[in-house]
Amino acid sequence: MAVAKTFHYTNFTNGWIIETTDNGTAPCESFILLPAENLWNLYLRGILYIVAMLYLFIGVAIASDIFMGSIEVITSKKKTVIKWDEEKQEKIERKILIWNETVANLTLMALGSSAPEILLAIVEGIRKLSPTQSIEDSLGVFTIIGSAAFNLLMITSICIISVPYPQVKKVREVGVFIQTSIWSIFAYVWMLVVVNWNTKGIIDIWEAVVTLLFFPLMVLLAYCQDNGWWCKKKAQVSGGDGGGSVPNIRILDSHHHRASIMHHPARELQQLEHEKAMRQSHHNMKSITESRPSLCNTQDGEVLFSRPTTAARRFQTAEAEKHVTRARFRHAAVRALLGHRRKNHHHDHHHSDSKGNLADIVDRVQSIHNLKTTMPEDLVGKFTFAAHSYSVLESAGILEIDVLFHRRMMSKTKRAIVAHSAQWSSNQFSDNDMGIVENGGTNTDIHSINTPDTETTFLGPPDDGEEDVIKGEVTVEYETREGSGKLDKDFKYTKGSLTFAANEYCKTVTVPIVNDNQYEADVDFYVILKNPSAEAGLGDPSVARVTIIDDDEPGELTFEKPHYSANPETGKLIATVLREHGCDGQVTIEYSTIDGTAKGGPELGPGFDYVTENGVLVFKHGETSKIVTVDVNKNPKESQGNLNFIIALKNPSVGSRIGEHSATIASITGGKKKGGFSDALGDRIADALDDEDEEEELDWGGQFRAAFEVGGDEDEDGNEQDPIWLDYFMHFFTFFWKVLHAFIPPKMYLGAWPTFVVSILYIAGLTAIIETLGGLLGCVVNLKPAVTGITIVALGTSIPDTFASRTAALQDEGADAAIGNVTGSNSVNVFLGLGLPWCISVIYYTAIGQPFYVKSTNLTQAVIVFSVIGTVCIIILLLRRKVVGGELGGEKKWVKYVSGGFLAFLWIFYVTFEALVVYSVITVNIE
Repeated sequence: MAVAKTFHYTNFTNGWIIETTDNGTAPCESFILLPAENLWNLYLRGILYIVAMLYLFIGVAIASDIFMGSIEVITSKKKTVIKWDEEKQEKIERKILIWNETVANLTLMALGSSAPEILLAIVEGIRKLSPTQSIEDSLGVFTIIGSAAFNLLMITSICIISVPYPQVKKVREVGVFIQTSIWSIFAYVWMLVVVNWNTKGIIDIWEAVVTLLFFPLMVLLAYCQDNGWWCKKKAQVSGGDGGGSVPNIRILDSHHHRASIMHHPARELQQLEHEKAMRQSHHNMKSITESRPSLCNTQDGEVLFSRPTTAARRFQTAEAEKHVTRARFRHAAVRALLGHRRKNHHHDHHHSDSKGNLADIVDRVQSIHNLKTTMPEDLVGKFTFAAHSYSVLESAGILEIDVLFHRRMMSKTKRAIVAHSAQWSSNQFSDNDMGIVENGGTNTDIHSINTPDTETTFLGPPDDGEEDVIKGEVTVEYETREGSGKLDKDFKYTKGSLTFAANEYCKTVTVPIVNDNQYEADVDFYVILKNPSAEAGLGDPSVARVTIIDDDEPGELTFEKPHYSANPETGKLIATVLREHGCDGQVTIEYSTIDGTAKGGPELGPGFDYVTENGVLVFKHGETSKIVTVDVNKNPKESQGNLNFIIALKNPSVGSRIGEHSATIASITGGKKKGGFSDALGDRIADALDDEDEEEELDWGGQFRAAFEVGGDEDEDGNEQDPIWLDYFMHFFTFFWKVLHAFIPPKMYLGAWPTFVVSILYIAGLTAIIETLGGLLGCVVNLKPAVTGITIVALGTSIPDTFASRTAALQDEGADAAIGNVTGSNSVNVFLGLGLPWCISVIYYTAIGQPFYVKSTNLTQAVIVFSVIGTVCIIILLLRRKVVGGELGGEKKWVKYVSGGFLAFLWIFYVTFEALVVYSVITVNIE
């Protein structure tokens, strides 16, 4: 059978090009084709198109990284709010983030990581707008599906296997993770409903609009989950015997007090303050005080529950600064790709805060304790303490504890009040525990104090009409007992006998508290009642636990100045270390020198500019400054330029902390000569001293200089190593992109909004070229858009996220940064990546009176298979969390390799299956 030839003519200025095709097929067409490119060898063109697409992916990765950087700047902006401080009775200013963290992550951050896929779908949708619709598989749609499959299966597989044996890492915000996982599966099920089951192959305008509106709905629901609007948040360290807990109170098992978290206040503080439940607790307290003002002091309730404590504010700030975001890991991956210098960051930010009013806080907590009551009939004729537990500041000197004798039956009025109090208490507080807010000076801590099952309520002298049960004089003995607090070291041994006359109902026991100047952890001791009179007995509580709150201020240790110059006459460099914000007790801190442009050695001599120093500074009680002296070369050679080294502080003793200047630059040759305080030296300080987490903001000129730089790795000490061959190769391979992207406005201008806009235009332009190359690739080698989308394009857009997730799995403490973003970005891809182009297309075709058609066959099969496999993946992660203890890693090697390998197998199966279906090798009829 003869093959029909079709001739195609292209007119150029200097002549004609005539192309022939078989059976009436059209030649490949594109705005990027070179003259007569269709005449080249098809296989050569296919290879060139694939290489070009991979090279373009590098450009997209760089633009996306810049785009993410602008988003970080935008979402980190703060505003000042003025609030009334009930404790200080004055207005205070606080800076808060303008963007809610969850909203930022699901909007701008997710848009940043998914920008290539979303813009590819939008660009393709706009390009195909034409009155004569061509119903074919969409490269953008299949890129979104393929990217989702790769992210969920392969990236998760890599992260599971990458965690070193035997570590196990789990998702911290599991509620948000489960919610976004459900949304990610629902997004693709919804796509199936729209494309195949409702108006098959046609997108209605309401379907497109609803798809787009699912995005803000998902963000709203995640915001509600983050703020605990659906239910009261609860947290529990160990299971006590029943009882719920107030959202911001953590329960400790009284039977395991010795091993409880009470002896680890820093860890307990971390767990307590990480729970964002103060708002709900404030709501509960407010409703109680409004309904029963006689039972609770409204102001006390407001102060205790309406706002985070000083410790909470300080801890949350520290955690926010210490936490390494996923965007940071993505930046690191792109820096490695470009051959930039990689930094080894270790973070340990310290923050100081003013001392709160501890006594007031303790008093307020005592008042809340006293709300919890038992019915009086059980206590008649018995001695009890007024409360199970007490807190006292070490500096108070004494502790006074009330001992009650329940001599009479209460009147009906008082019994009713107590009954209401008991009912309210059982609903609002745990039957076992009550949180005590404590402040140890500027190191504000929050601990949990365990209390027994009941609290007694003493409502004053009996009213007329109340019946005496026990008459006459009664006695009871009391005695102190050691706990973690020791006799004479923390409190004075106290014992005695209390005699209650016929008309007495309350006596006070006084226990001396030992006040020293040395910082130490909070300790407990006990006061017990014993040997009551024959006619009386002991009720509950007859044992009171007392927590001594340490309020000593060890202070902050910091260099007085960020820079010192050596004295050339004496050959000495003297740096002063100050002790600020407290000077109680003895504290120590280590110091050491680190080479900069100057080189240190064991002694002065040829090749050494100063004597290396390592030592410990000891500050005795009341001492506020110490001197560090370093011997330096008296006659440095001017040809050597400015010689600098670093003196660093580290490892402060317990209670003390490092202040603002944890390091100082020591200059041997003096003066700030050109190049003396170079950016490199500044980076050295940042890396070696863990005192810097932010990358340097570059102006336009700095961006171009950075584009020409080649950098290697840095070791753990911050010493820059020479670039290796791979650094040079990647630098020159990506040099075009580095220079091109240097034209994007720097983040320092106008709040990074120009960077945001221009970078997204760069991404849009590059994805338009990628989409065109994908079409040309399919034209020359018959690679269909569905296969191109789920393989080459999906992998290309996901490479930076792959490296970022693996780095996060290795370095982050949890699994959130590694896999937490996967499900959220998959949902955003559908709702924005399909919702926007669908809305644009359906509006266009509605305006010209046509329906908007989409090819449903291959898309239906791809979505169904992905939904099933995606559900299996999420189930595996949840099972790992239950059985293994976390989503990533494993205490047994075979566990992580089996689960990770299975997920990788699922991705390979998915890609292979879809390719076979698209090319009709296998036929699957799914309607």
